[in-house]
This record gives sequence, C-alpha cells and structure tokens, in this order.
Amino acid sequence: MRIWIPLVTIVLLVFSPVHKLSAQVANPVPAPIEKLGLSVRIQGVARLPHTGNLRPAIEDKDPKTWARVSFVFDIADGRRFANDSRGLLYLIDGSESSLYADVGAAFTKVIYSRNQSGFIGFAMHPDFATNGLFYTVHGETAVDNDHALDFIPPGFTQADVNSHDVITEWTADDPSANSFSGTQRELIRVGQVVINYSHPFGYVGFNPTAKPGDDDYGLMYTSGSDLGFSNGLGPNSENPGQTQRLDTIVTTILRLDPRSPAETNGEKGLGDYTIPEINHFATDGDPNTLGEIYAYGLRNAHRLSWDLDDGTMFAADVGMNQIEEINIIHEGRNYGWMAREGYWENGMIRPGGALNQLFALPQDVLEGQTPDEFTYPVAIYDHDEGQAITAGFTYHGKVEVLQGKFIFGDLVRGRLFAADVDAMKAADDGIPATVAPIEEIQLYVVRENGNRVYVAFRDLIERANGATAARADMHLSRSRDGEVLITSRQDGWIRMFVPD
Repeated sequence: MRIWIPLVTIVLLVFSPVHKLSAQVANPVPAPIEKLGLSVRIQGVARLPHTGNLRPAIEDKDPKTWARVSFVFDIADGRRFANDSRGLLYLIDGSESSLYADVGAAFTKVIYSRNQSGFIGFAMHPDFATNGLFYTVHGETAVDNDHALDFIPPGFTQADVNSHDVITEWTADDPSANSFSGTQRELIRVGQVVINYSHPFGYVGFNPTAKPGDDDYGLMYTSGSDLGFSNGLGPNSENPGQTQRLDTIVTTILRLDPRSPAETNGEKGLGDYTIPEINHFATDGDPNTLGEIYAYGLRNAHRLSWDLDDGTMFAADVGMNQIEEINIIHEGRNYGWMAREGYWENGMIRPGGALNQLFALPQDVLEGQTPDEFTYPVAIYDHDEGQAITAGFTYHGKVEVLQGKFIFGDLVRGRLFAADVDAMKAADDGIPATVAPIEEIQLYVVRENGNRVYVAFRDLIERANGATAARADMHLSRSRDGEVLITSRQDGWIRMFVPD
C-alpha cells in the first residue's frame, strides 16, 4: 500500500515545457494535521530540582529555574537516568531524583547559553552493568581553549573555529553504585566555525535491538548534523559545498566502536576510537571517504531511534524554513541536505537561490520513475504546523491506542503527533512523494475528582511554572519497557503516556 500526499498542487508546479524550470513552492503541505480522535492520558512521573543558578556562565541565573531535561535513559537493572543540560546527570527512583554525576564540573569552557548547549546528551553502554561505561556530549567555546581538535570542516583552520563539540567516555569504578566516581577520556573533539553554537552533536547511543554477538552490538551512533552551516550565522555559514561529501563529518551519522585502537588494534578514526570493519565506507576502497560515516545528507538529525520489533532505524531531522522530516536510515545512503528539503529541491543549490525556497522535483523523479541519488523522508510536516521536530519512537507500551504508532512531536510548539509504523515503512519505497499520514495526539489529564481535562503540552508547562512559556522545548525518550517519556527544558518534569 502506498500512502500519498495529494499531488494536485505539485502537478501544477513541475517543470514548464518551455523553460524546463519548476516554479517556487509557496505552501509545500497545504493540508493541516488534524486531530482525528487519538486521545491519550499524560501524567507526571518525576521532577528534577531547581538548578537555575548552578553555572555562572548561564544567562538565566534565576535560582528557581527548573532543571533543563532533554534525555531520559533506562538501563537493564531498572535504574533510570536523566540529564540536566546545566551539567548534571540524575538518577531517578520512582518520583525522586538524586545526583549521579556532576559532569559539568569536569569542564571549564562549556557553552550554556543556547537552546542546544551545555550537557546535551548521554547514553549508557549496553554492558554498563559490568564495564561501567557511559558517554556524554557537550559543547565548549573556543575562546582560550587549547584542546587539540580532531576535526575541522574542510577549507577552514583552527583560527576559524568558534566552538567545540566533545564526546567523552566515562568509566565508573563501581557500576552498581548510585553516585559516580571514576575516570574519563575524550573520544572526539570537533571544531565548529559558525559564529553561534548551532547544530552540535545532539545524540550518542547504541542500537537497542543488537544482542551480544551481533556485529552491531556495542557500536555507537552519533546524530547527523550540518555543524551550523545552514543557519546564515556569519561568513563561514550557508555553505552548501560542505554538505554533500564523504571526506567530512558535516551532515553525517557516524557509527564507531568507542574502544580505543590501542585496545582493539583496529583502524583509528578521527578521534580516539576504532572504525568498525563492517562499516560500508570503511570497505568501499576509496581513501577519500571517512570510514566512520554511516549515512549523510542530514541537516540536524539530533535524535535517532530503532523499532524494537525489527531494528528499523529512524532519524528526526530538523528542517530549515519549510519541512520537518522523519527518515528511515539505511547505511551508505544520502538524505539530500542542502540539495533537498523534504521531497523538494532547496533553492540554495540554484544560482541566485536561497535556503528559504523550495522547488518541485521533476514529475518523473517525484513519482519514482527516474530515481536520483537521494533517499527521501517517510513522514513530513511543514512550518504551518511546527518549527522543529523532536525525537520519534515506535511505541511498545501499554496504551492500546498507540500500539503500532510512531510517536514524535514539535520541539518548539509542543504538539505531539503519531503516524502508523507500517505506513511509514511502506513509504520507504524509493518514491519521493510517498509519505505516511500524520495525526495529532490529543492530551488529557485526570483531575482528583475523576474528570478528564484536555490540555496542550505547553499548558502543562505554564501551569507547572506559573508563567507563560515562550517555547515548549519538548523532548521525547523511551523507557526500557517501550513507554514514551516526555520532557521539557522549561519545567523539570518527566511525564509519560499512561492507560486510562
């Protein structure tokens, strides 16, 4: 079964018979995302404490500002961890939280003042219970920062670098302890050359469907990021020449063995890690490609996930001015950025064009009759509906109406969406215009008197804080038993969907 966005508008915008140029697309997805009766109860699980005055570099020094939560991670022994982007890693026990590690204390140059900054993300190794390994991502300023860089975008030098992305490995002395003591080592340090710290690594993690003995077991994935080259932030940005190449990590998802080559005797990557022998680009015979690249052509795929049933890999890719995407990730594939946004051509690659422009693909390409070199998204929405996509997960929990759904949302507006997982996989058919339908999830809470009250996610934040929220800052995580956890960097709460 193929799921199509209506092509009436697109047909009118294809290449004209005279000029062979497509017209600019003014409204790429005219049909709104509707509420079709998918209603789900949301409930608070735990709230992390106030940390607003913790770091002197933070612009918001209000001591009553709650922890900025963006990742929640469950491990096999039942423990749950959550980050505060101000540099704290918490252990969650029921509704209570305790400090597991102050990772921010180990770094002196951390950037805390932007939305995706500070202690950005983390993951425990699948063998954490025995090896005590976990991994963090954070950002640093380049000012008075003498750390050596493992990568700088091609054509630039250290003098052009304004900030650093850093992935660190931590080893706990006692993995069973509820507070951290141990050591750390740096896996990779990347230089960003745009003026503002934008689109850093947002994710580190492991395929949860890989089992001991599988080739993929213990291999780390990072998010695909353009390292800020899309945002027009000074003379070093808006550089499409950085985005469609394999000798750079710009726009790429990386897959690496986090063990040092000194331990594995394998091929060294850009940083102190090993390039997996199974990687496609490690064995392509081209010395100019980076062997750690898994896929590329992604603008800001700041969250990755896997279907727990069959291992399908998904990426939520934040768009530019027009389109937000969910992509099914295949090793070695090119996902189009900056040449494509959604299943349109981005204006940046046209002479005199701009990043805020979209143009229709030729009809034969759009309908899959003439394949091109790109892989296209399986679900999209435009900026009439939201501004930046957040994580997405196949749902495997106890809420019956969400079974078989892929759950995701808009980070800024706080809307939550669902698409049918089978429809998304059917849309992964090589036909650009095939995408799965999306519907909005209606949230409700149950009051003490038993009444059901429908709410928007941003309403929950504003009620929790007693103040207006300019943005939702919503992030999704998944529990070990398949439930979706919803957090915000605004109010410190961890919430989840629950059966009524």
